[in-house]
Amino acid sequence: MAWPHIFQRGTLLSRFSHHHVVVFLLTFFSYSLLHASRKTFSNVKVSISKQWTPSAFNKSIELPVEIWSSNHLFPSAEEATLFLGTLDTIFLFSYAVGLFISGIVGDRLNLRWVLSFGMCSSALVVFVFGTLTEWLRFYNKGLYCCLWIVNGLLQSTGWPCVVAVMGNWFGKAGRGVVFGLWSACASVGNILGACLASSVLQYGYEYAFLVTAAVQFAGGIIIFFGLLVSPEEIGLPGIEAEENFEEDSHRPLINGADNEDESEPNYSIQEDDTASQVKAISFYQACCLPGVIPYSLAYACLKLVNYSFFFWLPFYLSNNFGWKEAEADKLSIWYDVGGIIGGTLQGFISDVLQKRAPVLALSLLLAVGSLVGYSRSPDDKSINALLMAVTGFFIGGPSNMISSAISADLGRQELIQGSSEALATVTGIVDGTGSIGAAVGQYLVSLIQDNLGWMWVFYFFILMGILIGCSFHHPTSRYSPPALFKEPWG
Repeated sequence: MAWPHIFQRGTLLSRFSHHHVVVFLLTFFSYSLLHASRKTFSNVKVSISKQWTPSAFNKSIELPVEIWSSNHLFPSAEEATLFLGTLDTIFLFSYAVGLFISGIVGDRLNLRWVLSFGMCSSALVVFVFGTLTEWLRFYNKGLYCCLWIVNGLLQSTGWPCVVAVMGNWFGKAGRGVVFGLWSACASVGNILGACLASSVLQYGYEYAFLVTAAVQFAGGIIIFFGLLVSPEEIGLPGIEAEENFEEDSHRPLINGADNEDESEPNYSIQEDDTASQVKAISFYQACCLPGVIPYSLAYACLKLVNYSFFFWLPFYLSNNFGWKEAEADKLSIWYDVGGIIGGTLQGFISDVLQKRAPVLALSLLLAVGSLVGYSRSPDDKSINALLMAVTGFFIGGPSNMISSAISADLGRQELIQGSSEALATVTGIVDGTGSIGAAVGQYLVSLIQDNLGWMWVFYFFILMGILIGCSFHHPTSRYSPPALFKEPWG
């Protein structure tokens, strides 16, 4: 088998300038900081639960029972845990709604402004939620819910913007490996959040929120002054101009048509070939693009499982094995390490094969086995970390691919002639649908765990994994080209 186009002359590394490197790093760390602030909440759930329950369950002598009663908080740790799960669900639902909106906004406004505003505003909300309320000793469930709704809406500006910027700078050649490595930003953010939270948790959970919020706010300022959203801003040729010089000797990764001229005319979004006259496509047109709906539905199930590990893994380790919260936070990093390796390696393999779906299907099939193995992990930190990394490899890897490389492929397919004004909208649809699934999942996880135990939570994850794997073998929409679901495995 001949090496694919990603290694041919002038297609990947030789094309990168220092501008590409700066854009890669700025978008990478901007989303890492957003994820770090989210991870902080999951890492301090045990401390928050203790603080929100009476002294019968909490050894703190600073706040008597009357304080909890007057603020209508929780008489038991179980009720506090259920409310924490509700906050996760509220956040993800508002985040999902925000993604659909942010994608449309990102294709119509300056991506740098939208991303910077979202980062700085979200940092202020996180500070109020976790730090200011604790300093003022003001505990109120309604306030917490409102703040987390606003935080979800603001955080939703991040992913559509960074994927669109990356799609403006990095073309189809080698997109799997480039985006596979870049999509580790979420996992790096999880690791960063876990490290920051565990390092200051001994002083109180409010300082974990303070540190991550301060770092995120500073990152938003840097993005505002330093990010270039497209090569055209500095007079460089755009991605379409560069790709027009390449020989189209390989079948597109997303579009299954063998001939570009065979594309159905009613899918055409723009009639003028002039890039300067490209306009942002509508939400409905983006939904009708081949592959958008099938991948969005598959990602809903996958993100449900991935975010359940993201939100509940430290709590599960502390609750199920009795390990200290700081130790559980550090151990949970191994899931993200597996996701980083999985996303990069699977993206590379998909570039070599010039096919994404078979790589995803195989990984998700193996993910079912890894979930079974992890659910039976013994009370041993080393074995648990190993099984956790394997699980992250087979679940986090495909999740990273769909949300980054595949979203960019979908937003730049030939049917819209590579319109950059479709990237943020398509990304918002894919990630927004995934977040709806994740939102439903977080409430179900807390409900299943409370009534049936952790083993049934893993049974639920295994069922989701089977459903996702099946989706890559059967067409789910008439808009789905054969390349998505019917590619040969050889």
